[in-house]
Amino acid sequence: MPNFAANLSFLFQDLPFLDRFEAARRAGFRAVEYLFPYEHDPATLAGLLKRHGLTQALFNLPPGDWAKGERGIAAFPGREEEFAAGVEKALRYAQALGCERVHAMAGVLPHHVAREDAEKVYIANLKSAAASLALHGIRLLIEPINTRDMPGYFLSTVEEARRIMERVSHPNLLLQLDLYHAQVMGGDLARRVETHLPVTDHIQIANPPDRHEPDDGEINYGYLFSLIDRLGYKGWIGCEYKPRAGTLEGLGWARPFGIGGSA
Repeated sequence: MPNFAANLSFLFQDLPFLDRFEAARRAGFRAVEYLFPYEHDPATLAGLLKRHGLTQALFNLPPGDWAKGERGIAAFPGREEEFAAGVEKALRYAQALGCERVHAMAGVLPHHVAREDAEKVYIANLKSAAASLALHGIRLLIEPINTRDMPGYFLSTVEEARRIMERVSHPNLLLQLDLYHAQVMGGDLARRVETHLPVTDHIQIANPPDRHEPDDGEINYGYLFSLIDRLGYKGWIGCEYKPRAGTLEGLGWARPFGIGGSA
């Protein structure tokens, strides 16, 4: 049976962030993920996880200046020291939260940066971060993000991610497979799941075209959930979608998996 994590950056938007942990657990989720933890003290977040019996499945490394449109700096020449400092900061949070994986966002490249220069920096940063985090038992992930939602993002397809992983050549660098992004960037999801699941450490879901619940849209998630089970995936599946109405009202799809209570 799939193991679902509530993405608290997307779900339970009617509640203050720190109240979303309890709401997720009462709805039946056993794990949570979100974009970034850094606005909150790690002890506060760790206390919420413990109080509500939740696992921290995933969060992202510091992304640069989010308010100014930066969406990661892993592929930015000249920002290597900042990226390394972000890895150390994420490590402190991951240790406090008992989180076993973190995602390094590549970034939306400035127009003046050549792609080949960015790739060299990206590979070097990933190699260093993967090795550093491996010493603490924390896995480093990369995620392709579609160019419709995030124009100019450096890493946009699963196949590009695999090529980067081969060049980095470190066993602690793994794939974050977001099926929503993969559908927008080419589809053929069953075959891509079969091909890339062996190097996948986290999956995320939403349904195109509008990134809503998995029960209505282009993707047949019932088929994919069965396929993922048959292939032996035991990791978390993050619910990173935008509810059409309220979060609880949209959890009918999850009731067969024991999720969908009331907050």
